[in-house]
Amino acid sequence: QVQLVESGGGLVQPGGSLRLSCAASGRVFSVNTMGWYRQAPEKERELVAVITSGGTTRYTDSVKGRFTISRDNAKNTVALQMTSLKPEDTAVYYCYYRSTASVDYWGQGTQVTVSS
Repeated sequence: QVQLVESGGGLVQPGGSLRLSCAASGRVFSVNTMGWYRQAPEKERELVAVITSGGTTRYTDSVKGRFTISRDNAKNTVALQMTSLKPEDTAVYYCYYRSTASVDYWGQGTQVTVSS
């Protein structure tokens, strides 16, 4: 089992920035993929950004150039730096971990609200 604990959500004005962090614990193997998904009200959960343990990243088109994902393999943490936030970024953001056996784990979610 892998446990994921997120932090860093909150309320921010349009154009502002937030940083989300997630720490993985338990049976964390050195080779894995971590990242962030989000779910807005009445919408399906969607990928925001993921990063492999080798450093390969993937972003959804709507956040490219605004969000940056990073990780610290030694600490089993992943972070999402979000800039130029827009109201449409409002959602619950979930930390994600996929093991080499393709088993997915999810954090409890953290609310990000972009509003003036």
